[in-house]
Amino acid sequence: MAKIIGQAIPNIPWQDKPEGYKYPVWRYDGNPVITRDNLYGANSIFNSAVVPYGDGFAGVFRVDDICRDHTLVVGYSKDAINWELEEKVIFRGYDPRLCEIEGKYYLSWVNLTPHGTTIGIAYTTDFKEWTQLEDACYPVARNGVLFPRKINDEYLLLIRPCDRGHTPYGDIFLSHSKDLTYWGKHRFVMSPVKNWEMTKVGAGPTPIELEDGWLMFYHGVLTSCNGFTYAMGAAILDKDEPWKVLHRADCFLLAPHELYECVGDVPNVVFPCAALADSESGKIAIYYGAADTSVALAFTTVDEVVDFIKEHDLLK
Repeated sequence: MAKIIGQAIPNIPWQDKPEGYKYPVWRYDGNPVITRDNLYGANSIFNSAVVPYGDGFAGVFRVDDICRDHTLVVGYSKDAINWELEEKVIFRGYDPRLCEIEGKYYLSWVNLTPHGTTIGIAYTTDFKEWTQLEDACYPVARNGVLFPRKINDEYLLLIRPCDRGHTPYGDIFLSHSKDLTYWGKHRFVMSPVKNWEMTKVGAGPTPIELEDGWLMFYHGVLTSCNGFTYAMGAAILDKDEPWKVLHRADCFLLAPHELYECVGDVPNVVFPCAALADSESGKIAIYYGAADTSVALAFTTVDEVVDFIKEHDLLK
């Protein structure tokens, strides 16, 4: 049995796997859990991050407003399904990720500059006041995802270097920092390999620590005659040298099949950005952007997903 290393989340949102369902990840039957109706002035709310906070949950949410500006706002929930979002914009940019490191909640996001996108990093202790640090990379990059603890006394960040367009440079890399200011020791992690992800891959939620590695959900993009299709895959990275991929599923775990994933501002998108993982039960709740329009929720267990990765291991 696989074991999650981390905190217990006894109030993790959960729905049992439907009877007879054979795949390792299943959708919440109340999807989508967040729509534009959650906040006045929103055109769409998607690709958002969630963490346990207090006796409930907090999050940072991507809100594209009715001017189509990219903004980030804070939200709170008791059950991680029903959310109250604040109107105050904390940063400009998109696709946030969140993790707690040594008592601080660190936010990484795609920060907008006149010269291209960088990875912004900021932290808070109360989700009210934020301290913004130096950007983690020179333009242009996306999909900046911090590991939830130091490894060998260094902070680690997954990134996807790219250009100012939307598609080129499709590989995941990893960067090291002693102080969250100076980043280096860049390491290659993985490239697109299979058809479903052949255009590009990018890290998704904060990696989940296991006894023998890191569980990394990621998105892969297919370019078809009808445009891009974003789906979710998974891999297991080495515990101490996480640029080394130990296992990697050769197929997606979740792809746009439901109406709210196939129809929206950007059709055919499943884009994972957050995952809650309960160390006691092994339950995992995954938040993903659906069609660049809403936030949806899916479930798995650590045993199901690890077994699936190893059964369909690309590296065997």
